[in-house]
Amino acid sequence: VDLSVGSTLGISAFAAGTYLHGGGNPVIAIVLAILLGVGFGLLNGLLVSLGQVPALVVTLGTLYIIRGIDSIWVGSRQITAADLPNSFVDFGSGGLSAVPWLALIALAVLIATAYYLKHFGSGRELYALGSNPEAARLAGIPVRKRILAAYTFCGGLAGLAGAMYLARFGNVDSGTGNGYELTVVSAVVVGGVVFTGGSGSVYGAALGALLLTSINSVLPALGVSSVWVLAINGVLLLLAIAVDRVVALRVASALKKKSAAARTTTAPVKPTVKKGDAGHA
Repeated sequence: VDLSVGSTLGISAFAAGTYLHGGGNPVIAIVLAILLGVGFGLLNGLLVSLGQVPALVVTLGTLYIIRGIDSIWVGSRQITAADLPNSFVDFGSGGLSAVPWLALIALAVLIATAYYLKHFGSGRELYALGSNPEAARLAGIPVRKRILAAYTFCGGLAGLAGAMYLARFGNVDSGTGNGYELTVVSAVVVGGVVFTGGSGSVYGAALGALLLTSINSVLPALGVSSVWVLAINGVLLLLAIAVDRVVALRVASALKKKSAAARTTTAPVKPTVKKGDAGHA
């Protein structure tokens, strides 16, 4: 679990915007945002894997630390689209036919990550870590190394998201990314990823994000208050957790029955000896 993604997005977006405001190259600005995110992700990974500190505690702490650094650095300043190169702004609003460039980038990252998790051994090991870290360690999986890599990659993606946010909206201040961590958690859980780990897919998380984005866009257009929109998001989150729990209990019950049936089937059967055979013997 990484709760610092929103603050990482905000500070990465402002860093890229500051660099571009000074006449920088857009490609280098995106790389700068990714590297900044990698640095914060590496910090989270070191604290969780080597420090053995619970992930919720670590990432909640780094959320406030990064947000504090961002607030001190940004202050009352603001990056607007007028401060950015026209090529960067055009990239954020342009696309291939009707498909935006940013959507194509997100789709490419999604497919690459899903392929890695399914077809690479280290990707499958992440599922094993989420399912049972101790069993994964006993099976010879380098637990600390995998956790460190996961948080570093997550931070890099948050940095990339910051650069994409800047290109899309062109407006960044000290409040950019506030509350995104809760949206991310909701999207992941609604998308069918088990909060305790070990099950789910990035495709499901993407569908959960699309669902929540659609709700947050459509309901206000229909005149629904923003307070009710937040309440509906909370209800969806609770329903997803409840459904996940019910399914988990049913699967556990079915596996228990199957295991009991298998033990009964494979139980040794005592050979029956006929009287004639016994006398011959």
